[in-house]
Amino acid sequence: MVTTPLLPSDYLDLVSPLRTGADLRGRIEAVHPETGDAATVVIRPGRGWRGHTAGQYVRIGVDVDGVRLWRAYSVTSPTDRQDGRITITVKAIPDGKVSTHLVRRAKPGTLIQLDQPTGDFVLPQAKPAKVLYLTAGSGITPVMGMLRDTEIDDAVMVHCAPQPQDVIFRNELHDLVADKKLRLTEWHTDTDGMLDIARLDELVPDWAERETWACGPAGLLDAAEEHWTEHAVPERLHTERFRPSIVVAGDGGEVTFSATGKTVDADGATPLLDIGEEAGVLMPSGCRMGICFGCVTPLRAGAVRDLRTGEITEAEPGVLIQTCVSAAAGPCDIER
Repeated sequence: MVTTPLLPSDYLDLVSPLRTGADLRGRIEAVHPETGDAATVVIRPGRGWRGHTAGQYVRIGVDVDGVRLWRAYSVTSPTDRQDGRITITVKAIPDGKVSTHLVRRAKPGTLIQLDQPTGDFVLPQAKPAKVLYLTAGSGITPVMGMLRDTEIDDAVMVHCAPQPQDVIFRNELHDLVADKKLRLTEWHTDTDGMLDIARLDELVPDWAERETWACGPAGLLDAAEEHWTEHAVPERLHTERFRPSIVVAGDGGEVTFSATGKTVDADGATPLLDIGEEAGVLMPSGCRMGICFGCVTPLRAGAVRDLRTGEITEAEPGVLIQTCVSAAAGPCDIER
């Protein structure tokens, strides 16, 4: 009666938002630039944080211009950090609302929402004797968590970036090289062109004998998977994608977002999540690659295509779709 219409927990959230029993949150404590378009965000998680395994990612909810948006980022801090804080390293992408906000506008003291970490792009409990890390751009972030957490006796990295100043964590990587904890090849695409995966025979002659963790753009990972399969060692390649592979695309159609009354034309290759965000519709999201189910939404009418498999889902009562991996397969109505 005293606190109505609020609950006592609402007042506790104001006093101690990171307390045990509250919704899991974190407080941004610092933002450190890494490159011209990337920064490391230092976060103190609430007491409900259960810890992560190196290589995993965490979904975070950030309020941008009054709207809460969810994204997933790899945890780049080691698992045994003594101050209890964690870090994510974010690269601002064109038109990326959350990434640009975190790199350019996030301030210490800001509260964010957190989920527990997840993901299986991790090293096994029994350390491999020889490892290859194949990365490009921000694909280095989960691997940096591994490098900071676990020392491998024979670790090699091939990393692609446009120019030397675009290499995230470059100074730390070169420190590892100086300490003989890593052998590093930087491939600068502005001068060297895109990496031909066949060049691994020259860059890392024993690549087929190594357990490999690869993360980066879809083109790099597609080429790696094909290369490892051709050489009959696909089981030694472990990949992490920031976006799903589009296996099958169709003709698209008119998409209606019934809750907001907006209707837009969509092609058959763009996820409905992207279509909705471009139209200004508030779309829940998380990993954006079909893993976390944070984007699940009712399909009211029509049909959609799973971009990973080509499978068609038609509307019927109770049908839910993952908008991050589904595209219009003709006219459809999404309950947003």
